[in-house]
Amino acid sequence: MRNQVLACVLAALLSGCAVGPDYRRPAVDVPAGWRFEATEGREVANTAWWEQFGDPVLNELVEIALEENKDLRIATARIEEFAGRYVTTRGNLFPQVGAGATFARQRVSQDGLSPIPSVRATFDTYDVFLNGSWEIDFFGRLRRATEAARADLLATEEARRVVVLTLVSSVAATYVDLLTLDKQLEITRKTAEGRKKSFDIFQMRFDGGVVSEVVLSQSDAEYRDALSRIPEIERAIVQTENALSILLGRNPGDIVRGRKLDDLGIPGVPEGLPSDLLERRPDIRQAEQNLIAANARIGEAKALYFPTISLTGLLGYSSTDLSSLFMGSTKVWSLAAPLTMPIFTAGRIKGQVEAAEAFQQQTLYAYQAAIQNGFREVEDALVDRVKFQEQMQALGDQIDALRTYARLSMLRFDEGYASYIEVTDAERSLFNAELIRTSIQGNVLNAYINLYKSMGGGWVETAEKSVPAGSPDEGPPVAEGVRKAPSAG
Repeated sequence: MRNQVLACVLAALLSGCAVGPDYRRPAVDVPAGWRFEATEGREVANTAWWEQFGDPVLNELVEIALEENKDLRIATARIEEFAGRYVTTRGNLFPQVGAGATFARQRVSQDGLSPIPSVRATFDTYDVFLNGSWEIDFFGRLRRATEAARADLLATEEARRVVVLTLVSSVAATYVDLLTLDKQLEITRKTAEGRKKSFDIFQMRFDGGVVSEVVLSQSDAEYRDALSRIPEIERAIVQTENALSILLGRNPGDIVRGRKLDDLGIPGVPEGLPSDLLERRPDIRQAEQNLIAANARIGEAKALYFPTISLTGLLGYSSTDLSSLFMGSTKVWSLAAPLTMPIFTAGRIKGQVEAAEAFQQQTLYAYQAAIQNGFREVEDALVDRVKFQEQMQALGDQIDALRTYARLSMLRFDEGYASYIEVTDAERSLFNAELIRTSIQGNVLNAYINLYKSMGGGWVETAEKSVPAGSPDEGPPVAEGVRKAPSAG
């Protein structure tokens, strides 16, 4: 009889349906292609793209950052936190069993309704028991809660991948910025040295009465201008080194360089359709998991309208004599199936349902916004790559023209056909153009970095393998098994 009752309960449990909406991925307006799609795109989105720069120092910096960055360690610890929450929530689906034992010594009144002798007024009690409880999840409240906790865990795992994506991209971009500043400092120092030589020549000409004091002052001013640029660039270099040190999980300090800016390789362009972003970008996957969790919590809230049925039981032994504690006559047991159902809650459950539905709308809009932002970032990176390269080419041609202009203007000045203002204008324009072209050269490389960052891809998982585990004695990642678990329905 008991087996039949248990079989009926299990059948009812397994046939129970979880209330609330089942998750369906929302329809998304996906463009057919990119506005500045690269014709030379290659399938390199799953490779360690930073290695294509060909700088061993950069490769080492990325490895150090993945091992030591504090934000990444925080993200790893959060996965462990949400794994624990998931296991805790999932545990409510299963029977809860406990054990206990008590010893009590007490004395009762001898002058009660039935007077007792003094030798029986004091006695001992020994109890040993197993107790258990199991909430029968007919309406899916616990299953929806587990579904939400699972999605929260997977969202946290994706959040760590967002940190990995941002960290690798930031290390590479900051390193490129550092090499860009190094080249600008080199240009500025060479310009200052050249202007110092010119000033010394004009000083001798002035002493010989060949040039006026106006020309000497103009030469001196141009020299001082170049000198004033050096501390500004040196300050930017130190601050960039400090920023990169923090990314590496270190205190601010010097950063070793590898190749120079001109010697860095150009990564290949990753190919991919706009629709691929839904699966390749971890921030979009994170937003979708947040939406799944919010969707499940609607069902969790709606289940509060329905009855809650639990099975509770106790089995044990109770005796006043320890030597006879486990005899058949001392056995005790109880079995109950309490049912509770809300009748009047003054709108409390309704408020929870409305709050869950409103939050689900928020996460839906956040998911849609994450997708649109992903499209924008890819488009921005693609147009940056094309237009910065065009700008760098134009600046290169301008620099060639300005060098000719500076050389000819100096010849005209020496021959008395032009004033020194024409010379200073040519040299100043050449100097500024060289600095701007160097900056654009760095922007071209950063455009490739942003392109890999915005497209996402398997390279994030490749980099993630270098991230140390949260604790040395932990087992396999909980999320790996969780990811394959079926959702409630």
